Amino acid sequence: MNLLSSASLFGFFTLISRVLGYLRDILIAIFLGASVFADAFFVAFRLPNTFRRLFAEGTFNAAFIPSYTAAKLESKKKGKIFADDVFNFLLIILLFIVTLAEIFTPQLVFLIAPGFIDDGVKFNLAVEFTRITFPFLLFVCLSSFFSGILNSNNKFAAAAAAPIILNVVLIASIIISYIENFDIAKQLSYGVTVAGIFQLFFLIYFTFKFYKPKLNYNLKITNKVRFFFKKLVPSILSSGVTQINILVGTIIASFQSGAVSYLYYADRVYQINLAIAGIAVSTVSLPVLSTALKKKNFLKVSKIQNKSIELSLLLSLPASLGLIIASKEIINGLFGYGSFNTKDVEMTSDALMYFGYGVVAFSMIKILANFFFARDNTKTPFYISSLIVLLNILISISFFNHVGFMIIPIATSISTWVGVFIYLCCLYKNDFLLLQKKLFFNSLKIIISSIIMSTSLIFVIKKYASYLDYNYVYKSFYLITVVGFAVIVYLLSCYLLGLLKIKYYKTN
Repeated sequence: MNLLSSASLFGFFTLISRVLGYLRDILIAIFLGASVFADAFFVAFRLPNTFRRLFAEGTFNAAFIPSYTAAKLESKKKGKIFADDVFNFLLIILLFIVTLAEIFTPQLVFLIAPGFIDDGVKFNLAVEFTRITFPFLLFVCLSSFFSGILNSNNKFAAAAAAPIILNVVLIASIIISYIENFDIAKQLSYGVTVAGIFQLFFLIYFTFKFYKPKLNYNLKITNKVRFFFKKLVPSILSSGVTQINILVGTIIASFQSGAVSYLYYADRVYQINLAIAGIAVSTVSLPVLSTALKKKNFLKVSKIQNKSIELSLLLSLPASLGLIIASKEIINGLFGYGSFNTKDVEMTSDALMYFGYGVVAFSMIKILANFFFARDNTKTPFYISSLIVLLNILISISFFNHVGFMIIPIATSISTWVGVFIYLCCLYKNDFLLLQKKLFFNSLKIIISSIIMSTSLIFVIKKYASYLDYNYVYKSFYLITVVGFAVIVYLLSCYLLGLLKIKYYKTN
């Protein structure tokens, strides 16, 4: 398998999904802005969507793939039995969770947005929308199970393409609601759940070649299933630490008007790089890393580790610098229309800039966690992630009254960088970090290419400043042109320095 080509394929479909997601959010910004309806919808969407990211973007794979791979190496029959057991237990657990959430929705909304309680209209809207969106959790978590089956067989395209369905359905919901004069926020909520159903059947169809689920009500908790769920619980926190930090930020931000929306829009922008540099690379590398460790092929383990780190840096470092340098221009070009005014742009762009400082850390932490997950060790990442979340909460709460919601992206970036440092120390101490000298030299080349790109980006932004202003009608076109120019400069620099050789990223 080629790590670069597999990550590129995964990233390509993820990029399409995120572009459609931006179109969706642009429409939401135009019609809802940072209003009461927008805040209520984003809170209602935040909880099931956080679980989607937790399960779909690495957490479920981190626990499932090593166990499923081990069972398949014994025999195909044992692999099938293990998958069936996990599927049936997962279905029962999810049905129970969704039922509880539907019953206790007001309490749930209070937990994730306590600041809404002082605004009866906003709180009631959030409760209504959450009841509509929460079944999405059931469908998207089951979708993650089928994605895990596909990824275990080194098939990444369908799993990466599935989120496209969500964005297509939500865009259609907005357009139809506008044409028919429906309640846009409410129809968006219905669209979330409908999209979850479509995604599930889409993935079941593509998984049938490798696995056909069998419903079994006479469940027995085997040692393998017990071991899997024992790993799954800590991996939810450890693999999804960035998403949990965002959820914590939403809770704290709910006490400031409009802050939930500002963080949501900023989150949407930097998440595209996390999806490619962190999630894509970690997703495609985990199956081969897990297999190599099971076969005790440590030369291959070392190669996969080094290529994963290098590829993550190659994708995340220029993006980090780009977000820091051009945060205002990016938010202007993407969301600066209609109800989304200049104040909204300023608040969101500042949040995006501070998130930008943590982009490399957000990506690296998913790669480093894999080095433990592939060894069936979810406890160490769990402890490290608990510390990251605790540090994030302490910083956010301590400075919220002085800084406002802007402390949330700052705290998220700081705490994640601390987590990366702790991961490196723990991996080194356990002799799990099998680094090669070539990684150091290639990292220097990535830094040089990123500096060249940043310099050209600053120059172009200054030259076309008036065309990227909020009031300019065609600012989106110039934003695409500027970003495209910066990407070309970066890729050309990387190519000249020998960083883009396809054969270099082969794992076999």
